[in-house]
Amino acid sequence: MEEILRVEHLTKVYENGILANDNVSISVNRGEIHAICGENGAGKSTLMKVLFGLEQPEQGDIFVKGEPVRIQSPSAAIKLGIGMVHQHFMLVDRLTVAENVVLGNEPRRGILIDREAACRVTEELGRKYNLEVDPTALVADISVGLKQRVEIIKALLRGAEILILDEPTAVLTSQETRELFEELRHLRDAGHTILFISHKLDEVKALCNRVTIMRGGRTLGTYELEGLSKSDISRMMVGRDVVLKIEKEPASPGAVELSVRGVEYWSELGKKMIDGVSFDVRRGEILCIAGVEGNGQRELVELITGLRSGGAGSAKLRGTELLGRPIRAARKLGMAHIPSDRMVYGVASSQSVKFNILAGKVEDARYTGKLLFRDRAIDRDMEALARAYTVKCTSADQTVGMLSGGNIQKVVVAREMSQEATLLVADQPTRGIDVGAAEFIRRRIVEMRDAGVAILLITADLNEALELSDSIVILHGGKVVAYFADTRALTEEEMGYYMLGVKSQTPEEVEGAVHAS
Repeated sequence: MEEILRVEHLTKVYENGILANDNVSISVNRGEIHAICGENGAGKSTLMKVLFGLEQPEQGDIFVKGEPVRIQSPSAAIKLGIGMVHQHFMLVDRLTVAENVVLGNEPRRGILIDREAACRVTEELGRKYNLEVDPTALVADISVGLKQRVEIIKALLRGAEILILDEPTAVLTSQETRELFEELRHLRDAGHTILFISHKLDEVKALCNRVTIMRGGRTLGTYELEGLSKSDISRMMVGRDVVLKIEKEPASPGAVELSVRGVEYWSELGKKMIDGVSFDVRRGEILCIAGVEGNGQRELVELITGLRSGGAGSAKLRGTELLGRPIRAARKLGMAHIPSDRMVYGVASSQSVKFNILAGKVEDARYTGKLLFRDRAIDRDMEALARAYTVKCTSADQTVGMLSGGNIQKVVVAREMSQEATLLVADQPTRGIDVGAAEFIRRRIVEMRDAGVAILLITADLNEALELSDSIVILHGGKVVAYFADTRALTEEEMGYYMLGVKSQTPEEVEGAVHAS
């Protein structure tokens, strides 16, 4: 096959001395879907940033269509036919689909934007590449799967022949993932090349032609996927055997720890985001809240944890109302919280690993004297926690912002899971992290459940929901559309139908499950 992209001996060192890419080499063929797999911190994101002009390497060569190139900015990458769809979409919610697609390249009618032309080009690209969207719809009102289509159309409009997709299925249902894969195969058959970055090995096996494995900033090699198992890939990524399925004993639930009844919430624009949600979480149980993003999960969790005020109804932790109370009050009642956005709510990125793990423990008599902190005890215990949670850092004094995403998540997990909590709210605890880190976090969640902690899990990963959960609540349009007290017979396919609003239980069935749980 014809080679379209080649990287030779690329090295990237950040200002803090971290060697992110170490003599990386990779060859990608035209018209293939090529997976890039590796642990967090393996160098995948840095390599993609270099290819899209967001970072500059210290040394190495890049060839596009056989010609040596220097990619000094995203605009230079776009001119070379390289486009990138980021994990967090770069869309303006208050604009229409067509306005987002042409943003920065607006067709003009005199001094005004030609909106008819924008709609026309959006429709034409959608038909050509099997990516149909309504060009007049507001982006705020469309599904996550359609938003991803818009991002891909944007890249294609700008001439992308090589398309970089960073964790493209992280928030999709199984049905939306299948649709995306059909769209990507259509693009491949039309001659486009796709770099597919994912930690979901089932998807890598199902979609991609070849895989390049990265570990420790280096490329271990490129392999035909037909001859590799998921275990082979994970072993090369992590350097050891990884348990891909978490084994756990049936739950033995105890008393209700968190009781949520009739919670409602309206957005600033007057839209009802949560509509009469009720459920219980018991000690020694993992209850999952599942749903396509934008259906009320974020608002519900933020109300319960104190990150958001307002709303109606009741959420009681061991009989004490949480709604309207500050975060500190919830933590004093025994709540630990792994937030969905680790950089915004999880860590102080400019502070050390030690400082971030210590946060929330500063009133502990082990670490605080009458006037000063007990530095020796802090250093000893924070270093021990960093080791116990396998945080890869030079020392506990290293700045958190310099760590990989997976290791930043481990810092958050180390802090929250080492609290003396009776309720753990785990919001997307393994999103965007590698199989080794995900395995570790999932095991710890099960261990906490077995120790009698009540676990409220929020995840967009349906496999994770089914593997970890003892019971599942599904939200659609802010309402509980299904409540499964027993998940053993539930499938990803069935969950997807409820999440998309294709199926729903009756209010009587939902209420019966709430009271039976």
